[in-house]
Amino acid sequence: MTSPTEATNRVVVGVGGGIAAYKAVEVVRLLKEHGFFISPVLTAASKEFVGELTFSALSSEPVRSDLWSDPSTPSPHTYLGQSAAAIVVVPTTAHLLARLAMGLADDLLTATILASRAPVILAPAMHTEMWEQPSVQKSVETLKARGFIFVGPVDGALAGGDSGMGRLAEPVEIARTVVSVVDGFDGPLSGRRIVVSAGATKEPLDPVRYLTNRSSGRQGYAVAEVAARMGASVVLVSASSRELAPDVRNRVQIKMVKSAEEMATSMERYFASADVAIMTAAVADFTFEASGDKLKKRDGAPNPQWLETRDIVAELASAKRPGQIVVGFAAETSDVLNNAKAKLTSKGVDLLVVNDVSDATIGFDSPDNAVTILAPGEPEVAVSRASKDSIALEVLTRVNLLLLKENQ
Repeated sequence: MTSPTEATNRVVVGVGGGIAAYKAVEVVRLLKEHGFFISPVLTAASKEFVGELTFSALSSEPVRSDLWSDPSTPSPHTYLGQSAAAIVVVPTTAHLLARLAMGLADDLLTATILASRAPVILAPAMHTEMWEQPSVQKSVETLKARGFIFVGPVDGALAGGDSGMGRLAEPVEIARTVVSVVDGFDGPLSGRRIVVSAGATKEPLDPVRYLTNRSSGRQGYAVAEVAARMGASVVLVSASSRELAPDVRNRVQIKMVKSAEEMATSMERYFASADVAIMTAAVADFTFEASGDKLKKRDGAPNPQWLETRDIVAELASAKRPGQIVVGFAAETSDVLNNAKAKLTSKGVDLLVVNDVSDATIGFDSPDNAVTILAPGEPEVAVSRASKDSIALEVLTRVNLLLLKENQ
């Protein structure tokens, strides 16, 4: 049974298999002094450098290192992951970075991280040549985009007698980072302001009729909800009425609109103070000079004048400031990728998410979607059929990566 102190104040300290593993003892001591309940998890490789007894003696409970032989619980990874306020890995080796980037869960530490929604702080340590390898940097980039928090490495003396980038950050700095993260972490998009559009605009023909499309707004609402769960401040400009998930109702501001012009005005207004605009809405390409009176059948078929609406996503992209990100969505029915690539260029967006709405099993009013994500100068990324929440997470992970690059 998890005590209240454990449940609200547990820090899992993972120890990787590197020479700097001995410094994790000092991290444990500092965090214990701060009042955290410390649960140490040692990898098999770490025990080549340090012993379990030291960590068990200094921590709040004995070391765990095995998925299969913990007498206290048949599922130690979920027990630890669900009850953790934070997880810190000291040191994080190149091997651990690669396993985490691939989403592996082949030992207790990696399984615990996957079973947790707590913030994860990684403290890398390795020789300079290893740290600078493109494969290692790709793992770092991937993990940062997913919201992992890095402290170090730093430039300094290394175990081989040389010096360079790759030295473990000082234990006091690692502990200080854990404290600040636990006190203020709200997700990888904490502090970001995101405006999302959703639904189908309605263009009036007369006081009672309008032209619209089949978009339900599900994908836009999913993007807004997932962004809020990732810590962002979210404004949802919606032309379709749906219920927000209960856990984010107080975290998403909704602005209801009807026409393409109303949506353009609202998106322009909110994007002025936002970091990201994500245009998932199915905006009408044309509107009309609407009749002031209801059209009568006896007067014959109407012939309204068709007028082009504003290209909202292109306007936002052309007006963005350095550091702002614009994401477009494109619904296509034929020659999907070629049409999408043309839009990526013409709209000037940072990401374009395209789906084939001719497939009746995904897209409009379906709980699932399948998309391809395009970015200028980057290979296309195909995301196979998944829930719209999962699609939203894929898109927002790439948005977070772009924000990190913009702010380097």
